[in-house]
Amino acid sequence: MSARILVIEDNADLAQGIAYNLTLEGYEVRIAPDGRSGLDDAVRWTPDVVLLDLMLPGLDGFEVLRALRAGGSRTPVMILSARAEESDKVRGFKLDADQYVTKPFGVLELLERVAALLRRGGHDAPRAEVLTFGDVRIDIACRTVAKGDREVTLPPKAYELLLALVRRRGAVISRHDLLREVWGYGASVVSRTVDTHVAELRRKLEDDPASPRHILTVWKIGYRLAS
Repeated sequence: MSARILVIEDNADLAQGIAYNLTLEGYEVRIAPDGRSGLDDAVRWTPDVVLLDLMLPGLDGFEVLRALRAGGSRTPVMILSARAEESDKVRGFKLDADQYVTKPFGVLELLERVAALLRRGGHDAPRAEVLTFGDVRIDIACRTVAKGDREVTLPPKAYELLLALVRRRGAVISRHDLLREVWGYGASVVSRTVDTHVAELRRKLEDDPASPRHILTVWKIGYRLAS
């Protein structure tokens, strides 16, 4: 049975992005857009991990966490918040949060943290898939990339960028969406960052980086991966 992940987040774009990547990892995911519905889902749906924003309409994240713990729930809770003040972190941990992650955050970091919480709770993470295009093979479980028989070493952000492109193969992804998904929502980096990492992916994974067959530029918009 797949692990259940509850995402309590009022930013619809961010919640959908998190849910999309968790679903690709094999988890069952539910989104709650406010504190009251999130608390109800946490009690009735019995998730294995809760990802909890603090600034929520209705009940805020602290109130949701307090109510959960007061009701006897020991479900692991990871706070996801733009509030980086030490006082907020201390308050969260005093209410028995398991982790506190400050936005912006990378997708790979989030997935690793979720898997760690599940392992700690004795729940096996789902078997990760192998993604391919052309003669490139990406082993999610091992975090390895190979082109033909040759293993390719990629920096962490280049690897995350590759996953974002492959998982949405055929679809055009804007630079803005890639910045948000790979470098973290609201990250203060420029679009040239994406271009630089795409150039590195082409250099290592395309037969002819100057005339790529797979990692394609969509003029004035972003990139698309063709199988």
